[in-house]
Order: sequence, then structure tokens, then C-alpha cells
Amino acid sequence: MMISTRGRYALRVMIDLAEHQDGGYIPMKDVAQRQGISLKYLERILPVLVQAGEIEGVHGKGGGYQLTRAPQDYRVGDILRLTEGDLAPVACLTCGAEPCPRQAQCRTIGMWKQFSEMTNAYFDGITIADLMRSVV
Repeated sequence: MMISTRGRYALRVMIDLAEHQDGGYIPMKDVAQRQGISLKYLERILPVLVQAGEIEGVHGKGGGYQLTRAPQDYRVGDILRLTEGDLAPVACLTCGAEPCPRQAQCRTIGMWKQFSEMTNAYFDGITIADLMRSVV
């Protein structure tokens, strides 16, 4: 499993919004500038976060984005699953995957399942607030 740029940038955006949340709505261009992420790329990530209810956005003068909850209420695992689609290490464990015809004699499926559970539990144990404090 490899976390893509999309997932990494989404976490950076969430941390940035959390760190600047006392200023109301934060313009996307400000986040892009602080994070060194192109505005064009942010325009592809933010709608996913808005649609999922993780952040809210307002258009026009004084508009921008802000978190919908406190930083400690966001689990890293949720953000990564939202932007990555799945954190499964192998195709046969992805959500909605066709049952593998070799599963009955597969000697590695137990290992992959355990790795997947550990990965999800690890990321679910970290919040945006933790990342703000860099205590991971």
C-alpha cells in the first residue's frame, strides 16, 4: 500500500485549516501558498472533503473553507480512506473485490488481512490534533 499525493495533500490541507481555524473561512489560495500545493491540485481535493462533510466551503468575497468539527474529531484513517479509496494492501482485500478463486488455498491471505487491520488501526488512532502537535 502506498499513500498517494492526494492523500498526503489532503492531510496537509486539514492540518492547515485546523491551525488557522480561528480566522473564519480560509481562502483556498492561502492554503495553497502556505502548503506549496498548486491551486489546480487543491481544486480536485477540496470538493471530495466538502462532499464528505469533512470541511465546508463558501464562495465569493470572504469565502473559503473551514473544518466542520474540532481537530481531535478527525481520524487520519478516515481522511486517507476518503481520498485513497481503500487502504487494503492487496487487491483481494479491497472493498467490493471479487472473491479470489485461490482464497481457500492462499497461504498469505491471513498475513495480508492482519497487515490491513494493523494499518487501519494505526491511522485510526491518529487525529488531526495529534498531527498539529507532531506527537506521532
